[in-house]
Amino acid sequence: MSSETEQSSSPENISGIRQLTGFWLWVPRLATVVLTLLTLDYLFNLQLINVVTQVESQFFYCVVTLMLPLVYLLWPMNRFAPKDRVPWYDAALFVATAGICGFFVINAEPILDRGWEYAAPDYAMVMSFLLWGVIIEAVRRAGGLPIATIVGIASLYPIFADLVPGPIQGFPSSPEQTAIYHAMSRESVMGIPLQAFANLVIGFLLFGVALQQTGGGKFFINLAFALLGHVRGGPAKVAVFSSGLMGSMSGSVITNVLTTGVLSIPAMRRVGFGRSYAAGVEACASTGGVLMPPVMGATAFIMAAFLNVPYGTIALAAAVPSVLYFLGLFIQIDAYAARHDLKGLPAEELPSIRQTLKEGWYFIFVFALLIWLLFFLRQEATAPFYATALLLVINQILPYQRWGWQQVKDFFSSSGKLFAELIAILAGVGLLVGALSVTGLSGTIANDLIFLAGGNTLVLLLMGALTSFILGIGMTVTAAYIFLAVALAPALINGGGMDPLAVHLFILYWGMLSFITPPVALGAFAAATVAGSRPMETGVQAMRLGSVIYFIPFLFVLNPALIFQGSWSDILVVITQAIAGVLLIAGSMQGYLLGVGNLTHSRHLQWPIRLALVAGGLLLAIPGGGPVPLSNLELSMISAALIVPAIVAASIASRRNRAIAPDRRYQRTV
Repeated sequence: MSSETEQSSSPENISGIRQLTGFWLWVPRLATVVLTLLTLDYLFNLQLINVVTQVESQFFYCVVTLMLPLVYLLWPMNRFAPKDRVPWYDAALFVATAGICGFFVINAEPILDRGWEYAAPDYAMVMSFLLWGVIIEAVRRAGGLPIATIVGIASLYPIFADLVPGPIQGFPSSPEQTAIYHAMSRESVMGIPLQAFANLVIGFLLFGVALQQTGGGKFFINLAFALLGHVRGGPAKVAVFSSGLMGSMSGSVITNVLTTGVLSIPAMRRVGFGRSYAAGVEACASTGGVLMPPVMGATAFIMAAFLNVPYGTIALAAAVPSVLYFLGLFIQIDAYAARHDLKGLPAEELPSIRQTLKEGWYFIFVFALLIWLLFFLRQEATAPFYATALLLVINQILPYQRWGWQQVKDFFSSSGKLFAELIAILAGVGLLVGALSVTGLSGTIANDLIFLAGGNTLVLLLMGALTSFILGIGMTVTAAYIFLAVALAPALINGGGMDPLAVHLFILYWGMLSFITPPVALGAFAAATVAGSRPMETGVQAMRLGSVIYFIPFLFVLNPALIFQGSWSDILVVITQAIAGVLLIAGSMQGYLLGVGNLTHSRHLQWPIRLALVAGGLLLAIPGGGPVPLSNLELSMISAALIVPAIVAASIASRRNRAIAPDRRYQRTV
């Protein structure tokens, strides 16, 4: 038996990933190698392995066959199950799942040619039930009990759809019809989520893992320290900068926190930031990192498939909202540091920018290549493979981070874990989407939601925000997004007359907010573990620091010019107003405004001043017209009426404080 073991690379999995040894250690690696080769053959149309890549649905079934069984090896049945070996029952489930999924690979052509999704032979029906069962158990292991419960109940819904009350009543199906629809139609397990994974996500996940394991994470953290570590509040600004870049690679809030937080949080503590504040900064930065182009995680690729637009369009649209979020976070940190006179780290303790760029310039070059392929050549499917190939070639030429055989094995092990986890969740959410589709509810639920909102677009938006947030607590962001893209997005688009891209981004943003909002705040709680702070106190700090993200989705859904949908004149005006609003809100939240100074000098006036600036900034940023009952001009006038007196009052208080300060110093001297 080999002494080699592998540790969990998915901190988000609460139960922990099993440590594989010996023969079992090689199974995820080999499965990932085969999947990579099949994907290359399929996407580049090489036709070298066209036994399984010639028919599209057969390739999709292959993806599931290679990855879904791995869940039973990597995730124990429960927290009491052994984590240092594979018990016999999990080995049996692995083999059985591989056999069940393999059946559909072999029969992919008959499923298409003979219309089995409507009338399948008895043996195919039995296999459909078995696939249904192993998917739900895989979701429970990889995604947790809450999402498995939701998926399980929802997937059974077609069987009793005619028995449920009013708005959610649908066309019923027999258990046999439901099972074969789930297993063999292109609307359920093999629907848009899994198709997006096979067509787009695999390459970007491989790129992200390669970037991390060639030292990309270390490079971006060192670059952030070299550029910003010396300025006031420098370590906190480093956290924002590095987490924004790292989130682009990992696509995971918790992974981001545990990767960058172990360096940034102790550095923040050294220069005077409190434990909960430092952890809150890291949680907010890591949450925003997942929303930062050019790589935004699996959800953005699924969004591209839902909207039938190039992924580059999604990434471009997300650019300004993510920059606004990070700007608000950056300004809050700077204001806090200025108000509390927090310095940066000594220059001699920081990495040399010259040496950092010398050793890692190619990471920036590879990112530039990826952006060029995405935005200019529109090669979404193949771009990450070119970028990964270039990255690995340069990495092997330069002497700094060369891979040996162990690094190659680690690369395929880490990739296999990511693929298996995501396939389980996407297949499970596919069951949920299929249930809505087969009952016809996906076409009627939008009208029911519009009716409940009384036809009021703002009410519908608030309902959508609340629903997205609640689902983001119990489900992964990807799962919550897919469900709402089917159920809620059509109501906002058709009933509210809103831009489809803005609506889908709105859902994504609000699904992310549960990571920094108590009582759940998983991102904040993970950062609290690193910082040794109180989890709930950290959650409150994160919520305050990330306050800008709560209204940014409303800005771009009410006026899509903020996501580059509209004329250039409108886009410039809206972006300028949004930036000014974010600066005012962020500075006021921390009691220090750029160009004015400390807002807390007057004990009696500080809160009226700060509240007026927050309200004025919000009114300035909100676009007028449409669902908003006031025009842009009216909002701007009200905003000015709040902002100008507040700034004047703050400036007077600041001048008085400066005038009094020398007298106080003189008195202390005397």
